[in-house]
Amino acid sequence: MVLTAGVVGYLAAVNPNEQGNYPTCPFLALTGYQCPGCGALRTVHAVAHGQLGEAVALNVFTVTMLPVLAFFWVRWAVARARDRPTRTKAADPRLIWAFFAMVIVFWVVRNLPFGAVLAA
Repeated sequence: MVLTAGVVGYLAAVNPNEQGNYPTCPFLALTGYQCPGCGALRTVHAVAHGQLGEAVALNVFTVTMLPVLAFFWVRWAVARARDRPTRTKAADPRLIWAFFAMVIVFWVVRNLPFGAVLAA
């Protein structure tokens, strides 16, 4: 919990839009194409500052996945706080494969000409 708050706090304080604060995406640097995570740091920075429109424009997939990740994180934190056993699997394997497929589709579409609206 502290680590998550620390990471988000750091991203809120250190602007990823300024050159030199964070390294360039290796996939983008090598290929010129955006990976599914391109824009995610800037997206979290925008969300931390309450700029949801900007966050959606940077990486809509990250914005839509933040509530899902928050749900799983809160579920885990509550189970740990109540000293209940936590799940050994994050979710049903079909859901994990569906998520993986969504990531791949997003990755491909955002790099196609008609998917330019999804590019950061």
